[in-house]
Amino acid sequence: MSVYEGLQHKFGDQTKFTYAQGTTVSDSSTAGFSAAIANAKKADAVVMVLGETWDMSGESKSRTDISLPGKQEELFNAIKATGKPVIVVVMAGRPLVFNSIADKADAIVYAWFLGDQGGNAIANVLSGDYNPSGKLPMSFPRNVGQIPIFYNYYNTGRPVTKPTDIRYRSAYIDSPNDPRFAFGYGLSYTTFAYSNLKLDQTAINKGEKVKVSFTLTNTGKVAGEEVAQLYIHDKFASVVRPVKELKDFAKVKLNPGESKIITFELTPAKLAFYQEKLGWTTEAGDFKIMVGGSSDAIKLEGNLELRN
Repeated sequence: MSVYEGLQHKFGDQTKFTYAQGTTVSDSSTAGFSAAIANAKKADAVVMVLGETWDMSGESKSRTDISLPGKQEELFNAIKATGKPVIVVVMAGRPLVFNSIADKADAIVYAWFLGDQGGNAIANVLSGDYNPSGKLPMSFPRNVGQIPIFYNYYNTGRPVTKPTDIRYRSAYIDSPNDPRFAFGYGLSYTTFAYSNLKLDQTAINKGEKVKVSFTLTNTGKVAGEEVAQLYIHDKFASVVRPVKELKDFAKVKLNPGESKIITFELTPAKLAFYQEKLGWTTEAGDFKIMVGGSSDAIKLEGNLELRN
């Protein structure tokens, strides 16, 4: 079922929908723009479905340019110029670069490739009957020059500590260094607050566990689910460690104003790393404990000491 069919099925006679193709994924002309623009001018809001074709992803389907194919971004700019609110639904099998859309769209639903009930599922999200809660399982680059880009990178001798200070740093001089959308990122129709981080022990011996708890609160006006994420950073080790490592997560449903205490358990296995002798080990030292809604939105931080 298409998005157009799903919306018609969802709203029935309550809302009038019009449709224009505008362009195709492989179209190199703007011949269909005029019909789409005319429809947009008459509408209260526009839903644009953009992306890749199903056979552009998968085995032996690499692309050197991961922007939206064809004239899709140009069509978006033309529709947005009408002044109408534009909701973009992206269907694709990989992270895409769509900076103009990311800057200007009123909302973006990254739907990936859905099944035969995809139209109904998207209609449920756009109508507000379902509050989306998905988080990105990878980082989305700003441009292909940032690839490979990932949240759990290794630190360098001259890291960027402030975005405005890149002189003689491990940084690009023509682009921000952070991803367009970070690993773990995702929005919903409500908001969440993190508070009151506690570790039941701030120093443990090898082989022991530590419980990490915090309070999660729905600060919005509708019920929703948050994917709370626990990251660690091993500050000093015999093998270089990533700046962040996701070690646990929990999907929690909360009503408006409701709070819950969430508890994660850091076991010895979660503090271990694979070392140069080809085996797992833990080493005494200090760990930074981080909790938040995505890899770039850490809300709470604590410290843990691992003793011999």
